[in-house]
Amino acid sequence: MIRYIIYSLKLRPHLFFLSIFYLSSSHSLAQQSDATGLLSSPKPGSSKYVDVKIYNEYRPVKENVLIDVAGDSAAWPNKKRIYIITAVNIAGYGGSLIVLNQAWYANYPRSSFHFFNDDKEWLQVDKIGHGWTAYNTGRLSTAMWRWAGLSEKKAALIGGLSGTAYLTVIEILDGFSSQWGFSWGDMTANLVGSGLFISQELLWQEQRIQYKFSFHRNTYDNPMLDKRANDLFGNSWYERMLKDYNAQAYWLSANLKSFFKESNLPAWLNVAVGYGADGMFGGFENKWTDTQGNEITRYDISRKRQFYIAPDIDFTKIKTNKKWLKTVFSFLNAFKCPAPALMLDSKGKFKVYAIYF
Repeated sequence: MIRYIIYSLKLRPHLFFLSIFYLSSSHSLAQQSDATGLLSSPKPGSSKYVDVKIYNEYRPVKENVLIDVAGDSAAWPNKKRIYIITAVNIAGYGGSLIVLNQAWYANYPRSSFHFFNDDKEWLQVDKIGHGWTAYNTGRLSTAMWRWAGLSEKKAALIGGLSGTAYLTVIEILDGFSSQWGFSWGDMTANLVGSGLFISQELLWQEQRIQYKFSFHRNTYDNPMLDKRANDLFGNSWYERMLKDYNAQAYWLSANLKSFFKESNLPAWLNVAVGYGADGMFGGFENKWTDTQGNEITRYDISRKRQFYIAPDIDFTKIKTNKKWLKTVFSFLNAFKCPAPALMLDSKGKFKVYAIYF
């Protein structure tokens, strides 16, 4: 388990375990707020907020939400819950960084701060993974701040930037390690992921386009490639999920009903476009040194970008009154649902999948 946490922290996507934590805890807190009536009326005489009932006749609003005169929906802040969420974030972020520093960086030589350009590594699949991590960490952190009673706008800004803030600290640690370096490409991907989340919250107050991840275990029939894959990506399923960029895909999944509200389309139906790659047995090229010191080059294996289109499901649009099921659906929404898919790669190959994971 410790090994899994370390891989989750250092490798792409960095915050896999942290995202899972947020998915389970923050959504439960958000659901609890609806059940316990967190959002209460303002004190008599308040001029900044007005009761939602006054606005119901003129504009659609979320149940039990107060409306800021400036147009920002807001709950009455709950100081106790703000303290709880602040403590959770400090403990979660701070504790994981301490574990990462001691379990990973301490095993490699330190250096003066430096930069490293890895923009061409892994055909940018790792960069897309950075964006996924920042997006989903922001999405889940925002739910926690909403539970604490912050307005939708404030919760989106604070929560949405939390993923980038955390990943920035990791980039700084990379900058002081001789084995890596601070990557502007990683930072750009982090900001894109956070920006995708925040912009939708501010523009639509919902996530019409979701950032999702999928994975399947690749088989490498050639004994040489199979050994290289085991050395490079590991043997266990979770190592392969985190490290095998040949088996990952990242998706932008658009909810059709959100864009065509007057249509009769199912509320849960999405269409997703995805990106992945194949044929990679090294970060920049298919060249490596084996355990006997022999240099191996496999330039005959094409490194290919892959583009997908497939139907998908927005699990949060499936109606249920069961809180535990809502939590499960929120967790599942970070991942692309297996479905039929069309694929076109950068070499012009077209393929139809009955089911693609």
